[in-house]
Amino acid sequence: MISEEDALAAILKKVRLLPSCSTSLLGALDRFSARDIFARLPLPPFDNSAMDGYALAAESSSAGRRLRVNSEQGAGEDRNLALKQGEAIRIFTGAPIPAGADAVIMQEDVERLGDEIIPRANAEPGEFIRQKGSDLAEGQKIVGLGERIRPQTLGVLASQGLAEMEVGGVPGVAIISTGNELVPLSGSPKRGQIYESNSIMLQALTRKAGAEVVLVEHCADDPEALKRTLQRGMRNDVLIVSGGMSVGDHDFVKPGLSSLGAAIDLWRVAIKPGKPFLFGGAGNCSIFGLPGNPVSAFVTFLKFVRPALLKMMFAGGDELLLPKVVCPLACDVENDGDRPHYLRGDLRASGFTPIGRQESHALYGLSRSNALLRVEAGAKLRAGENVVAEVWA
Repeated sequence: MISEEDALAAILKKVRLLPSCSTSLLGALDRFSARDIFARLPLPPFDNSAMDGYALAAESSSAGRRLRVNSEQGAGEDRNLALKQGEAIRIFTGAPIPAGADAVIMQEDVERLGDEIIPRANAEPGEFIRQKGSDLAEGQKIVGLGERIRPQTLGVLASQGLAEMEVGGVPGVAIISTGNELVPLSGSPKRGQIYESNSIMLQALTRKAGAEVVLVEHCADDPEALKRTLQRGMRNDVLIVSGGMSVGDHDFVKPGLSSLGAAIDLWRVAIKPGKPFLFGGAGNCSIFGLPGNPVSAFVTFLKFVRPALLKMMFAGGDELLLPKVVCPLACDVENDGDRPHYLRGDLRASGFTPIGRQESHALYGLSRSNALLRVEAGAKLRAGENVVAEVWA
């Protein structure tokens, strides 16, 4: 049985980067840059006014001194105006600073008398002027390789006149659920059966990670039927199978994959829930076998599948793991087992509170949770103690 840390390292080392592609800026939203991008224009691209007011020379514009207003500079077109001694130029927000001016005084801070103004306060050099390149210098890195493209990232890229960018590819994912006890939502469970819920949850997690679900199937516990279904799934970039991962008489996934030539790189991980987890590959397909219990499937997806999908899409190291928050623990918890236990809970300003039953089948508690707390084997944590929670929603 392998540790969680070693399992994740092995998975990330094995999965391949998908070919990058060019897309529109809007199409790049929430994807990952496939290269470093550097500014080709400074921001602002020229000195401009931060206020509606008057451009003037600070040295000769003391409070109470009359200045003649000889022209006007609006935003949008540089009139190439030049300031003369004892004069001011009417200027508007975003307009280029005229030659000879080194300050802007707000219109509220002057008295306007016809074609003259009288400043009520002294102007300081540089006041209310946005200096060229003060926000972003030409040649400065604005997006790094593997960086997630957020709405505000699109804004700075557009400021450079970029209409397209290169991003990582999107994995095509097949999801297969297994088990005779599972019934589709369109069916009616008999005694001893339950509705199949893992595939819809895994589809949502896959889409939220930014990948594309291209195949969803359910297969009964029939070795030959399962092999045919697995073959279809292995034609994609990623295959996720839930259920059939243990060593019972009806757990056919591992031998089925092996019979199809898939290499099994690891099986069974020292975490709870999620011990019967499998990772392998066949050709260009990365294969993940998740436990059938829904909480186990959820946790192993977040800890292993999600980082792998993101890595395939060029995500940088900081993006691969769930965000972590230091917070107080709302109640005592302990783990008397021999594996780290991921508790599901509610993270709020008051801290982390475990929610509902913590067994691997307990869907309701999971549905009310938004964070995980790792409790090490044998650990006892007390209420009020600071812990590190991992947030997914």
